[in-house]
Amino acid sequence: MLYNYLKITIRNLRKYKAFTLINIAGLAIGVACCMLILLFVVYELAYDKWNPNADRIFRPVTEIQFGGSHFDLAVTGSPIGPDMKQQFPEVEAYCRFRQYGSYLVKREGEDQQNIREEDALTVDSSFFQVFPVQVLEGDPRTCLTQPKSLAISKSRAIKYFGALQMAIGQTLILDNKENWVVRAVYEDLPPTTHFKADLLLSMNGNEEVLNDTPLWASSNNFQTYILIRDGVNLKDFEKKFLAFSKEKVNETARRIFGQDISMLESTGQYVRYSLQPLTVIHLFSDKTAELQPNGSIQHVWIFSAIALFVLLIACINFMNLTTARSAHRAREIGVRKVLGSPRTALIRQFLGESIILATIAVGLAVCIAALVMPWFADITVRPITMPWGQPFFWLALVAGIAIVGFLAGIYPAFFLSSFSPIHTLKGQSEGKRGGGRLRSVLVVFQFATSIALIIATAVVYNQLNYIQQKKLGFQKDQVLILEDAYALGDAISAFKHEALQHPAVETATISGYLPVPSNRSDQTFSKVRAFREDQSVNMQRWVTDPDYIKTLGLEIVSGRYFDPERFPSDSSAVVINETAAALFGFSEPLGSKIYSPKGRIKGDQVPDDFEEHTVIGVVKDFHFSSLRDHIGPLSFWLGDSRSYISIRYKAAETQPLLASLENSWKRLAPGQPFAYRFMDDAFSKVYISEQRIGKIAGIFALLSVLVSCLGLFGLAIYTAERRTKEIGIRKVLGATTTGIVRLLSAEFLKLVLIALVLATPLAWLFMDRWLENFAYRIEVGWWVFVLAGIIALLVAFMTVGLQSIRAALSNPVKALRNE
Repeated sequence: MLYNYLKITIRNLRKYKAFTLINIAGLAIGVACCMLILLFVVYELAYDKWNPNADRIFRPVTEIQFGGSHFDLAVTGSPIGPDMKQQFPEVEAYCRFRQYGSYLVKREGEDQQNIREEDALTVDSSFFQVFPVQVLEGDPRTCLTQPKSLAISKSRAIKYFGALQMAIGQTLILDNKENWVVRAVYEDLPPTTHFKADLLLSMNGNEEVLNDTPLWASSNNFQTYILIRDGVNLKDFEKKFLAFSKEKVNETARRIFGQDISMLESTGQYVRYSLQPLTVIHLFSDKTAELQPNGSIQHVWIFSAIALFVLLIACINFMNLTTARSAHRAREIGVRKVLGSPRTALIRQFLGESIILATIAVGLAVCIAALVMPWFADITVRPITMPWGQPFFWLALVAGIAIVGFLAGIYPAFFLSSFSPIHTLKGQSEGKRGGGRLRSVLVVFQFATSIALIIATAVVYNQLNYIQQKKLGFQKDQVLILEDAYALGDAISAFKHEALQHPAVETATISGYLPVPSNRSDQTFSKVRAFREDQSVNMQRWVTDPDYIKTLGLEIVSGRYFDPERFPSDSSAVVINETAAALFGFSEPLGSKIYSPKGRIKGDQVPDDFEEHTVIGVVKDFHFSSLRDHIGPLSFWLGDSRSYISIRYKAAETQPLLASLENSWKRLAPGQPFAYRFMDDAFSKVYISEQRIGKIAGIFALLSVLVSCLGLFGLAIYTAERRTKEIGIRKVLGATTTGIVRLLSAEFLKLVLIALVLATPLAWLFMDRWLENFAYRIEVGWWVFVLAGIIALLVAFMTVGLQSIRAALSNPVKALRNE
């Protein structure tokens, strides 16, 4: 019996080649899309799951509302880890991270070239207890206990020393001044880790920790990870932590402001701590000072929905085409039933046919996915590969075949097996009974999904274009950023002078801060010589040279910028932005005074000595952060901060300028790497996740339309075949080709219009919610929906019209000769 079923299946597939190819192609594309997206989703969900302690690791995080600013921080003060270990027996260990940025690294010895290392962390000696990465050489318990000791990854050991064993005991020189001894080599961190670390520097002897205040919330620079003992009730522990953190915050408030935190909270200002599980950091955390750009659970849900919808569209094609061909198999079903075949046997046969088709389609889908995987990995910026060696992958494929075969074949199996043998053997087709209406509903669903994806893609690209075109308040084009300016040492001024001599250079500035991803530093300032919650503003503190404003194209709305040659007092002056002036409440900012604690707060002392600063200028507000955020308060200070050299240059002279600058750099700073980036590129990278989702949504929108059109094309073929005699009679009676094309196309175009009406409000609601992530956003215009509708109608008309024209041009004599 099974052999006969297989023969019948193969015979039908060969007999109706066009339908077979459309079904297999549609299912293969749908399954390939679903497979790629699911591999991406699985990869995203796997972050930090490699750690056997993952379920017991938590990160304290900070939320602060103070001085007109709101901070949602992934960092805390350095005392929190030790305080929790001392207070709670439930804490097994803690580990603090401090990220100081990139380092210039070289081996000890003459003529060694520096290499720029960006993935370096200063950590506690308990790192390998909290994050049990395999240590290949050295002792994980003691390798980071000594000052100036470090552990390096396997790839860096090979890079610097050629072999793992040769690295132990060797010296690396950091930033041309500090000697660090390699005490351990560890396996490279898995890529599904929410931080990167090729160099782990010992925190023992770290001056920032030694000088840090024991008061919570007064300084926030450390990522802290807490390892809870096995068996601890997490809810109870979290309640105890929240109570303890409130006591600590209250202590800070009393020491600095002389009042309880409740008094501050009554004015709308607060400091709150919470515990964040390690496993949610990558997808659910988008806080300030994250160690690496995280993913987004929103994107995971979006991609999962796209995968599901594209697969459903492919399965709907199968349902529609199979039920549409019911008339061709009606007599076969009637004969089988008359000969005693039960309905269950027919259902098994049709499901079997569906599963065979699904098997072929899934096999083809695997080939497609494997071919496009390198391209897909490049788009998603994830090292995703086909998991050929994982048994779960093959089990998933088998399960996928069964699921796709069942989803695509269940309705046709019940629909076809329900035919009455009496009617079918009399030649009375039952293909229209209920099937036409359901096919229409399914076509509407297909195109509604495709139209929604087209709308979503248009909105994403429109928002990204708005970001690129929006006036930011500074000029990001034709600005070259040279990294690690401190590597020039005392020659930095000479380098700037040489750069300014180049005919392509308009101006240059040395600074530590830029309105693109770079260093950030905030500090609280007061209108009086004391910290008072109603007189204080927390704002960014950027140290620059006098040429900063000119180089970045910022606008002074009142006063002036720094000019130390004419005004030596500028060393204690400050320039603020409009937002800061408004938060301070200055009626006339120029000449106003603000105050900051003199020196660094040490121990538990309360600041009682304040420096006075005079406001000499106000800069027009500009977007120094992401357009997801509102413009915050910002201050500029004159000083020597040597992180970056920014150079404004004339267009079309980039390559000669770069060659000249590199020559000057190598001559003035031999052995130091010449690293640069362009400010407009750095700005664009802020929105790389949005660019990625726009690109992926656009690609899968195109594929969903393609799969929908395959199904529509198959239905058009079926409709033309079913109405062959009708078309012949109409032509004999004088119907024009245009009239027949309109007749055959109208039914399908009507379904596309219904899909547009249904998709429009749903797409608007979803994309309006997505746009809420941006403080500065577009409004979703009516033209987006009109454009999506026109695209869908044109594609549908071209798909159906081709077959309609073919049917309309056919010879009516051939259609009517048997009548």
